[in-house]
Amino acid sequence: MTEVKNGDTVRIHYTGTLADGSVFDSSEGRDPLEFTVGSGQVIAGMDAGLPGMAVGDKKRLEIPSADAYGPLNPEARQAIPREGIPDDIPLELGTQLQMQSPEGHVLPVTVVEVTESTVTLDANHPLAGKDLNFEIELVSIG
Repeated sequence: MTEVKNGDTVRIHYTGTLADGSVFDSSEGRDPLEFTVGSGQVIAGMDAGLPGMAVGDKKRLEIPSADAYGPLNPEARQAIPREGIPDDIPLELGTQLQMQSPEGHVLPVTVVEVTESTVTLDANHPLAGKDLNFEIELVSIG
């Protein structure tokens, strides 16, 4: 029986949940997720949890935040003057915006606080600082 090893291209079905059981992502109703194991295309904990599985195997992966999207970085939150934001930009809490770094990279940010004078934007990944659980099923190897 063929088992997954680093470098294999695999297809999996998965459901990702947080510690409280809420689902943050799932392949249900979609094609399986395809990636090369060990290549860094998925979070480190997913890459590490697949070797040794065979087609049809199901497994639960409990991935600490350090092996998922890392810890929350307080320096990734920045308050900027409200007058520096154009009036046509929505500023509701949770709104996803894109900023451009000085080097020209696009940086997704989330509006996390709005006051009369400032808007606080958070560039942390929405799942940073969270431990993740995945129920996975290996659909294919190769």
